Amino acid sequence: MTFEMPAEFVGSPEFLVTLFDAVPCGVIVVDEERRIRAANRIFERAVGLERGQALGSCEGAAIGCLNAGQNHSHGIPVVSEACQTCGARQLAAKALKMCALQRGRANFQINVDGRVEDLTLTLNAAPFECEGGKFAIVIVEDISRLQGLKMPVGDNTTLGMVGSDPKMMELFETVRQIGPLDVPVLIQGESGTGKELVANALHRESRRTEGLLVPVNCGALPDGLLESELFGHVKGAFTGAVREKKGRFQLADGGTIFLDEIGELSPQMQVKFLRVLQNGAFERVGDESTIEVDARVVCATNRDLEAEVAAGRFRADLFYRLCVVPITVPPLRDRPGDIPELAEFFLRRAATTADHLHPGITDEAMDCLLQHQWPGNVRELENAIRYGVIKSRGMPIRAHDLPAHTKGRTSPKQKLSRPGKLTGDRVRKALEATEGNKSEAARHLGVSRATLYRFLNENESRI
Repeated sequence: MTFEMPAEFVGSPEFLVTLFDAVPCGVIVVDEERRIRAANRIFERAVGLERGQALGSCEGAAIGCLNAGQNHSHGIPVVSEACQTCGARQLAAKALKMCALQRGRANFQINVDGRVEDLTLTLNAAPFECEGGKFAIVIVEDISRLQGLKMPVGDNTTLGMVGSDPKMMELFETVRQIGPLDVPVLIQGESGTGKELVANALHRESRRTEGLLVPVNCGALPDGLLESELFGHVKGAFTGAVREKKGRFQLADGGTIFLDEIGELSPQMQVKFLRVLQNGAFERVGDESTIEVDARVVCATNRDLEAEVAAGRFRADLFYRLCVVPITVPPLRDRPGDIPELAEFFLRRAATTADHLHPGITDEAMDCLLQHQWPGNVRELENAIRYGVIKSRGMPIRAHDLPAHTKGRTSPKQKLSRPGKLTGDRVRKALEATEGNKSEAARHLGVSRATLYRFLNENESRI
């Protein structure tokens, strides 16, 4: 059975534009120079551009890749060495040369609100001809990953983090105090507590906001690759080094470098890292010339580094250079009053990413969330909410929509009180205790300000 498009549809510009914009993926059309000639609205929204802003640029530049050539000569983007080896560019070129559909992946380093993020996108490129010119349609399948990076991280009033527990308020105040001080910071806390958000907040509060925040996961790479990632390499330094590469320290010059899982560094890498801290200088892999950088160092770990020092697994001199200012992020089980506020934030974000309306959450489901101990902390809560949004299919999330491990194991007699469940009497007492200060009352009740304001608007006669 062959599907034939009605001729009147094919000949209608309005139909083709509607179809182009209705595709639930990012779609661009590039010419033989790999310049973007058309982009649908999904792609433009995902990369944070206004209508038509992507036209004339290369794919990497539109996405915000740090390695993309940004200069132009006679209206044509100058192609950098990094662009020549870019997976997106090569995929489109291969599709045009082979006159056949091509599928692959491309890696980018993008600037997201002043921080460097690694991004891998799955792409399809299909060639076609129009008025004597050759073009390729490039479809970005997993555009949601890019959309998620471009979305706001949290509540700007609390430095990009969500929470009103006294422990978190103390943390916010510490960040505001030490953010402008150009000293190393060691962020400690369990996995999933939000240590990277603290690093983001420190960078935003610093005097280095014109520079980049460059993250590195020290536990994700073996020594050889980690050394290249941190310090860069020259062309031919090792097998596969087909071009020069800037290291993360060089990218962070004038900004902040965030080293996550610092406790995973091997003894050899600890020595090399210590030298950078002491002298602000290093050599790229395969190079003899010394590069000097001015980068603030912020580190994070879920290990007890003092215990690691005592056991001889971590250098004492490196520990004391890193831990000029220690910050500890509390686990979620120690601040259950933040769970309703966090759940509401993740509901909004999950609904936006999934292109749904805010589904809401039932009291029964919220009670399950409050009873769970959250060994995976805030990250586990976010995943539970995302799962619930998918299972509920746009309806309010119920208890059976949550992951099985979050459904309360406590008996009814052990059931915890729900901080986020408001009554007129509770709200009245909280407002009286805080002398009418609604922000303080919301913290006292364990709910967000938005939740309290909504309750007051809906129940004005009962207060």
